[in-house]
Parts: sequence; structure tokens; C-alpha cells
Amino acid sequence: MTPAIDRAKKAKIAYTIHEYTHDPAAESYGREAADKLGVDPARVFKTLVVAAGDGLVVAVVPVLHQLDLKQLARVVGAKKAAMADVAVAERVTGYVVGGVSPLGQKKRLPTVIDASAQEYPTIYVSAGRRGVEIELSPSDLAALTGAAFAAVTA
Repeated sequence: MTPAIDRAKKAKIAYTIHEYTHDPAAESYGREAADKLGVDPARVFKTLVVAAGDGLVVAVVPVLHQLDLKQLARVVGAKKAAMADVAVAERVTGYVVGGVSPLGQKKRLPTVIDASAQEYPTIYVSAGRRGVEIELSPSDLAALTGAAFAAVTA
């Protein structure tokens, strides 16, 4: 169990855990998950920690797209945004890069889920460990993280 899975279990939402053998040589954790699970990569989302204004924000975006930092800054009311330092992201979330989940983070951060997630009944996000994904509805993910939906990809 990971804190992400514990969070979903305690909330009594519908979810499915998918595991695969992670290849340390994989260039993209999210694309690797889509390939190994045989899932449309448009349904697999990565979790990014971003420094925006004076704080940190979590962006959940499709693995095939890039986060639009300017758009995210606008959405959260910051003048600018930049990717957070890896060590900071790992310390604040309690997860290692490649396994950062939007669920069960050590410190709950403001979260934005790309609006494209709403096109699918379920999406896949990291369950808190490389090689483990949790499939759940975008609305349940938003409810558990206090997230807003917004178009934040380039």
C-alpha cells in the first residue's frame, strides 16, 4: 500500500490498481505506464509539482502533452510559474519523481487537473510508486485533492 492507495481506500471511491515492472531505462514514466498497461496514453496523466508565485502547485496533465506554465500561472493567479526543484517536490509530496501521486501527499497542495481528463470515465495517475498506477474517475480525483479543472497544456 502507498499513501495514495490508502487515501482512495479510506474515501471509499471506485478505483483499480494496475502494476507493471518498471524499466529504469525508460525515458518517460507515463508513456512507459501506458505502453505496459496497454492503455490509451491520453488517459494516463503525470503529476508535476510547480513553483507558482510564493508557493507550490500540483498540475495533473496527460503524459503526451507539455504543461503550459504561463497558463497554469494564470489559472492559479500567479505572475509566473516554473517547475519545482526535484528535491523540493520529493520532500513536500513524500514521493520520488516518477512515482509522485496527486493523492496522499505529505502536504496537500493546490491542484489543477487538465480539463481533458473530463473527457474520460476514468484516468490513470501514479499510485505513489514507479510501476503502480491507480485508475479512478476524474471527478473522484478532483474531490479527493480539492482540484480545479482547467486547460493547462500546450
